[in-house]
Amino acid sequence: MTTVNLTPDEMEAALGEKLRTLRLSRNLDQKTLAERAGVSVRALRSLEGGQGSTIKTLVCVLRALGRQEWLNTIAPVATINPLALTREAQPRQRASRPRRLRSTDKPV
Repeated sequence: MTTVNLTPDEMEAALGEKLRTLRLSRNLDQKTLAERAGVSVRALRSLEGGQGSTIKTLVCVLRALGRQEWLNTIAPVATINPLALTREAQPRQRASRPRRLRSTDKPV
């Protein structure tokens, strides 16, 4: 399922379904995963059902499933920081020449 143009409710349901599929592929029942994650079975059921949950529950479940690295894909760290480039740039040694007006330019 593509997540482009989905409503937030549809995205939440798709995420819950992916977590449910991952849990089942690890052969874990909801009670076992909830205990490992330190959340209630009800919270896990809500998360998997796309019925609303907290970020804390999501993070705990991802950690219990060994998939916390997924969170790093949400906002990748920039490899080049433009602000660092300006701080390290050499200061200008001289000003540029004023622009000459061409015959087609109108004075301001």
